[in-house]
Amino acid sequence: MEHTPAVRQPVSRRRLLTGAAGVAAAGTFAGALAAPLPAAAARDGHGLRLVRWDENPGRLQYYRFATDAIEWDPAVNVLLPDGYHTSGKRYPVLYLLHGGAADFRHFHLHENIINLTAGREIIVVMPDASTGWYSNPVSSNAGPRNWETFHMAQLLPWIESNFRTFPEYNGRAVAGFSMGGFGALKYTAKYYGHFCSVSSHSGPASLRRDFGLVVHWANATSAAMDLGGGTVYGVPFWDEARVNADNPMQRIESYRNKRIFLVAGTSPIPVDFWDRINEEQVLAGQREFRAALGRAGIPFEWREPSGGHVFRHDLFIQDLNGMLGRLRRAG
Repeated sequence: MEHTPAVRQPVSRRRLLTGAAGVAAAGTFAGALAAPLPAAAARDGHGLRLVRWDENPGRLQYYRFATDAIEWDPAVNVLLPDGYHTSGKRYPVLYLLHGGAADFRHFHLHENIINLTAGREIIVVMPDASTGWYSNPVSSNAGPRNWETFHMAQLLPWIESNFRTFPEYNGRAVAGFSMGGFGALKYTAKYYGHFCSVSSHSGPASLRRDFGLVVHWANATSAAMDLGGGTVYGVPFWDEARVNADNPMQRIESYRNKRIFLVAGTSPIPVDFWDRINEEQVLAGQREFRAALGRAGIPFEWREPSGGHVFRHDLFIQDLNGMLGRLRRAG
């Protein structure tokens, strides 16, 4: 569940020593060792103002921000590698993006991400995205919902200012499930120099196929769940420049010299309309995308497991192994 400290106050290593760990460190309990402390207190910056947070000696850290990019206060979970607080090392970063109708807690609460990444030397950043399709929308009736600005112009540099990362191309990977898989493909192409590895787990890769079904779906779901009737791409007429910029199928050359990992299920539940329409569209779009990559001579990895629209832990582990093989090693 969400951590809920109420008020932001200055935090420092010295201040934290006044707690139980400080008592132990002072020798009150003979022979006791202080628990590791957070390496440093995160600070405001890059358009983000901390309003709630939980910095602790464990792996999972929580932050919530006020930002002009989003009407409400979006949050992020930052999952640190084992030993981060004491190692002094720098680490590569995975930006892991959730699907629609979810939030920043999805991979923590529903996908066992802490255990899936145990012992791996990588920082995992899991931000809010609502059902905003990782975009700055054409219109919003619910105040600012500029998720692309929040993620790419604010959160990414904030992470690199507050954690020991490699702020470079070979230090960042991006992956996602469903809508988040689309977001990963979009951000990788649109921000070419940011991510050396991209992974889409059951994420759509083609916006225009089947008379633009994914665009219509993005418009409908964002209108209902994020934008108060506004849309990501415009209705009844699309903002064609935005569709072109966001469509992986129209950005094939932008995937050159990157590691690419794609997953789509081949047998969604026949009687589950949403599972079937989601994964059938994902599978067809990913096959179209893979064919285009192949024609361009761009290598990629792909999996077509049985089943429908789900995040597969075993394939995430395979993916994570590949990411760590491509990313700069911690050190």
